[in-house]
Amino acid sequence: MYSTKEYLKHGLLFVLTLIATTLAGGEWLFGRSILSSERPLDWEFFLRSLHFSIPFIGILLVHELGHLFTSIHHRVKSSLPYFIPAWLGFIGAPSIGTFGAIIHMKSFVSSRRKFFDIGVAGPLAGFVLALFILIYGFTNLPEADFIYEIHPEYADPNYVHGENEDAMDLRLGYNLLFWAMENTLADPEKMPNMSEVIHFPYLFAGYLALFFTAINLLPIGQLDGGHIIFGLFPKNHKRISFGAYTTFLFFAGLGIINPQEEFNYLIIALPIYVGFVYICFRKSGLSNTNKWTVALLIVAVQYSIVSAFPSVEGYSGWLFFAFLIGRVLGINHPEVMDPTPLTKNQKILGWLAVFLFIICFTPQPFIIK
Repeated sequence: MYSTKEYLKHGLLFVLTLIATTLAGGEWLFGRSILSSERPLDWEFFLRSLHFSIPFIGILLVHELGHLFTSIHHRVKSSLPYFIPAWLGFIGAPSIGTFGAIIHMKSFVSSRRKFFDIGVAGPLAGFVLALFILIYGFTNLPEADFIYEIHPEYADPNYVHGENEDAMDLRLGYNLLFWAMENTLADPEKMPNMSEVIHFPYLFAGYLALFFTAINLLPIGQLDGGHIIFGLFPKNHKRISFGAYTTFLFFAGLGIINPQEEFNYLIIALPIYVGFVYICFRKSGLSNTNKWTVALLIVAVQYSIVSAFPSVEGYSGWLFFAFLIGRVLGINHPEVMDPTPLTKNQKILGWLAVFLFIICFTPQPFIIK
């Protein structure tokens, strides 16, 4: 079915991504880089970093294989998984070693049921593995003094956390599932705070897996969640997709324009931001006038809310992803020749996927100070 050249190409990308995530894992887990002269990532710590990269890449692989095997079952021609390596340590930027993985469907999907099966299989398969990895991580936490290996300065009674203003402070946000597992499975004496989870390979790999699962399950366009909504709500999927995207973009940009800023800044920033929101709706199917109307309305409501409640803010980190959806992927789902409704079992899986999205989605996943 696939040529030797394809196996070699996709296999090479997989190996490069595994290496890249291992290098990134060394930076997150131990603060060590192969480019560092003070704390280099030697062979010992590279191998220890595999405790992060193998489960993380394993979850992504199982997710994509869920799509692939379901495509093969339905005789829909698809590519092997494309893994995208992205280690940015050579420029001093933090990264997780990858931009994720995708498969490309090369043939037309003729039926609503096929679209649904292909869309739901990946998130469900990846989630099952992520759940087991998180269970293992929460129930096998190292002793509390493990953190001193990473941050020996914490052992100093005179040390004040956060006193170094030049250091990056990254805190992970909670989602419902991570919070529930922490409070039911973890030993409180050993459980790290959300600023230190990055040093615990199985917790961090599982957290990232939930992050990617939630992104894929957004009920928008041609994301996995969009396929699911297309199957569950054949008559209303366009409205749901548009509403979900508008809400997502609204939350992402909430607070990015603050009325408390100086007038000279606002007079430049406001038109640029309105233009950005307009561009995000380029593939919405709206008329040009309606795109401008929606963009102006979103910014006006955001501006009004922040005027009344200056401390309110969304999560600007979502803006880039909102741009990719609106400008590249598109908000609408393609129609099919065979509109046969889903079976009862498919509907149960669909609602299960909706539930997983709710418990996995993190409004503010990476809070950097």
